[in-house]
Amino acid sequence: MAGGSWDPTALPVRPGLYINFVEAAAAQIRGGARGTVAIPLLAYGSNAQAKTFYTIESEKQAVDTFGLANVHSILLTLQGGAKEVLVYTMPSTPVAEDYVDMRDAFDTRQFNVFVFDGEYEVTEQAATKTWLTRNREEGKHFIAVIGGDDATDADPTVGNARTTLNKDDYIVNLISGVKIGTETFNSSEYAPWVAGLIAGTAINRSTTYAQVPADDVTKRLTNAQIKAALQAGSLVFVHDGEKVKIEQGLATSGKKIRSIRARQSISTDIMRTAADSYIGKLNNNADGQATLIVAVKAYLESLERNDVLTAPVVELDPDNPSVGDAVFLRVGYSEVDSIERIFLTINI
Repeated sequence: MAGGSWDPTALPVRPGLYINFVEAAAAQIRGGARGTVAIPLLAYGSNAQAKTFYTIESEKQAVDTFGLANVHSILLTLQGGAKEVLVYTMPSTPVAEDYVDMRDAFDTRQFNVFVFDGEYEVTEQAATKTWLTRNREEGKHFIAVIGGDDATDADPTVGNARTTLNKDDYIVNLISGVKIGTETFNSSEYAPWVAGLIAGTAINRSTTYAQVPADDVTKRLTNAQIKAALQAGSLVFVHDGEKVKIEQGLATSGKKIRSIRARQSISTDIMRTAADSYIGKLNNNADGQATLIVAVKAYLESLERNDVLTAPVVELDPDNPSVGDAVFLRVGYSEVDSIERIFLTINI
């Protein structure tokens, strides 16, 4: 299915819904699928083969397939709330080319959140940002969750610098490690739980103040440090005296994860519905255009009833005439969470 951003001066050849989200600040919005977390697994025992995909839906399946010693990240992801984990098995002692192969392999699969198997590598984080950017320009969207190591977790200014380096609507940077019993986990090691939480949270719910199943954080931040982290766009865990929780669900761009996930769903669902039911099946005349408008508006109204958005409007785009085999729709709505007016221009 074709999708992605489009240039009015260079219309796409492949039939598809090309969505251009325009915010009040003229920022482009991208989206993704829901429920599945992608993990490149580093170790996996003798029952699995290298450079192979496995879909894991339960902790028992993970242990049986990869061995108990190798599934910490998978278990955290499932415990966070993911419906399933799409696992790609990395070769032993992987080199840069193996990570390229991994990303190419994931290009052929659908998922909504990507996270590493507890590893922290600045070069691969940068490559992930480039990969994520290319994919969303081509119409495939997902969130990446990253973290740091023990040393960077000890200094929130370093974690915030990583946030700035990876500033993006679709990247979440955890700067806090956790303590669970006698064990400690740095932010990269615990990032899979965050990935599972994002994947499993309904789009009309927020990750802000979500309780973290940990006894404490590895470093308790001062009020000033927490404010600085939020201003930077970092995802930070805090201990409020009783429990550990997410202070605010933010992407590194400073946008709220809830808003980003809602926009993902709208983008993805409209494109998928058009591909399944409308592309190649409607005449590009008044009747066909009206049918498409009614369908898109009905979808948005269902989200409105579930407190995702308000005041949806769907109309033919007056700035882009629908001629030949191209149909341009203008979609507008206000987000419940941010009270921000969002506009889409859709070209079939």
